[in-house]
Amino acid sequence: MFRSTSPPTGATKRPAAAGLALTRMRRRVQFGRAGVWAALAAGPLALAVAVGRPSPTVAASPEPREQRTAQTTSVADPSDYVAEFVDAWLRSSDDASSAASRRAQAMAPDVPLPSLDEDAPTPRRVTPVRSAPREGGRWSVTVAAQYADAVRYFAVPAIIAADGGSFAVTTAPALVAAPSEHPLPEPTYKVTVEEGPLTATAGEFLAAYLAGRGEVARYLAPGVKLSAVSPAAATSVEVEEVSAREESAAGERVPRDGTRVHVLVTVEARGKSGRWPLAYELTLTARGGRWEIAALEAGTTATAGGARR
Repeated sequence: MFRSTSPPTGATKRPAAAGLALTRMRRRVQFGRAGVWAALAAGPLALAVAVGRPSPTVAASPEPREQRTAQTTSVADPSDYVAEFVDAWLRSSDDASSAASRRAQAMAPDVPLPSLDEDAPTPRRVTPVRSAPREGGRWSVTVAAQYADAVRYFAVPAIIAADGGSFAVTTAPALVAAPSEHPLPEPTYKVTVEEGPLTATAGEFLAAYLAGRGEVARYLAPGVKLSAVSPAAATSVEVEEVSAREESAAGERVPRDGTRVHVLVTVEARGKSGRWPLAYELTLTARGGRWEIAALEAGTTATAGGARR
């Protein structure tokens, strides 16, 4: 066998390419040294810049960002301050040395004080009932002054810093009318529920819940947890009205398992101090021929259309 002694074609090109790369590297080193020596001649600061300067790279220009203007709004609600001011203002008089007058003038020195007779009634309590923010930290606050025989409403313009650190009443309060009656929405619970298994379960559950008569847990659906009012708020609970959303709640028999209904139950709770008419929204589910409480809600905007007495 014969082997060729001539070097491969690629072998003759590799030394030349390696030599060219070595030459370029030496030039870079020489340029770098020249830059360092020039920096030494210029001073320490130039040396630091020359040594720490990264190699130039091409970076994509950042996309233009949308400029947003920060809007600072007042987060402090001056309602309690206004109520305190109105309470002092209604108790003050022409005598600027009285405690109420000094308190009102300390909070609003530019607001004139009322001139009231010595036997003029004073409010039992002043409570904020409405607050509406305006621009620039300004607010409009309405308070209710509760007297022995009436309730007076005052609208007060005020301004407060965003952190609540400063407060001012800008003008004298305005005596305004009470809010008008708002129309009630359409009844949510339209089905009348007569006496039967559902009303019995609801009544027994609320007796346990409010008066501690029996265990609440025995009326709850599986997985539902609900604690009774403690200490017990009533000695007896009587169902007054029951209305439902679904027709299946009004049946004389408990429907098939899994049936779910929503009812509004009005009860009269009696205790040592008197009686209270109370209303609860209950969700009940049918299981094993009985109704069980699946949820309890209170204080919603539900209205009843049916009734039972």
